Amino acid sequence: TMRFAFWGILAHGKPHHHHGPEANVLFAQNAGFAFNLYNKLRALNDSQGKNIFFSPLSISMALSMLALGAKGDTHTQIYKALGFSDLTPEKVNEGFEHIFHMIGHKKDNLQLDVGNAVAMNNDIKVLDKFLEDAKHYYESEAFMIDFKKPEVAAEEINKFIAQKTNNTITDMVKDLDPNTVMMLINCMYFRGEWGIPFRHENTAKADFNVDENKKVSVDMMYRKGFYDFYEDKENFTTVIRLPYKGDASMFIILPDEGKMKDVEDSFYIEYLKDWSLKLGMPKFKISASYNLNGILKEMGVDHAFDGNADFSGMTTSKVAVSEVEHKAVLNVNEKGTEASAATTVGIVLMSAPGMPKTVTINRPFMVFLTDHTTRSLLFIGKILDPTAK
Repeated sequence: TMRFAFWGILAHGKPHHHHGPEANVLFAQNAGFAFNLYNKLRALNDSQGKNIFFSPLSISMALSMLALGAKGDTHTQIYKALGFSDLTPEKVNEGFEHIFHMIGHKKDNLQLDVGNAVAMNNDIKVLDKFLEDAKHYYESEAFMIDFKKPEVAAEEINKFIAQKTNNTITDMVKDLDPNTVMMLINCMYFRGEWGIPFRHENTAKADFNVDENKKVSVDMMYRKGFYDFYEDKENFTTVIRLPYKGDASMFIILPDEGKMKDVEDSFYIEYLKDWSLKLGMPKFKISASYNLNGILKEMGVDHAFDGNADFSGMTTSKVAVSEVEHKAVLNVNEKGTEASAATTVGIVLMSAPGMPKTVTINRPFMVFLTDHTTRSLLFIGKILDPTAK
């Protein structure tokens, strides 16, 4: 039920006077993929008590670009995992082109940058059609790189990623396989200022309850004001929306003490309402890195990685995918949020109208960064411990 609930939230973001449902034809599929991936990462991370943060949009965009060059079962599997089985490639590619176009017109203290690239060795012949489509639909750059010198190649790719993410991700590629002949890169960078910032002088040390046995000290930011917020008593959770200047919001899902798993298993929210709230929220910075090979294989993408790989739409050489890596960084402070290449978090309770209720996000919460113009889920996070780097 989780994904349907979230569509409700996304749809509620802002009045849709300037765009209809066509704003993002891939909306439902991308949201479905985002939650499938979240649940897979959850299974992986929960045993270790790790924070989760990633950009579902970044991952689906990179894989859709890969699919431009895939044929037969290899293509079918990628589309199935992304939730695109019922759509034609034309519809998917135009959908991403449209997202790009909408995202590219940001202003109002809001920055959202997406960068794609195809890095290739001159050992293989990459088809012009593939490069043209990547450029047309995904605004992808193409550059030659000598993968036979892995250190040099890694440095060049890291430089590209650093530049596209405002130097928040500088060491993404470490051990490059010397057999690499090509790499597809997607970067995403988000920087938003809170609609109303938290005042530095109100920030104070406070306890954050990681679990019943562990407390950590955080810098808690406080602010009084009206927030969209909804308390779902049946499902032990509170939802708060923190708007950014411009067309984006952070949603914080704050489960009751010890109820994170229940909330994740049956996530459902009907509506949000304005409520006067004294909000306390941790100031934090986290990052997460993932190798997605195993998860993608669980999601049915086998052929891309093995001898059955058919990338004849990309190159005349026999190639397969070796690694799919993802890294995301989230930084939340009094002024706003900076998130790159992947994602983060939030919380609330309820009282009689007019009485400012105090909601302090002092226990694990989930965070969603959403862009209203395209109704895209940019980043998803689960913050178990804001002090864990």
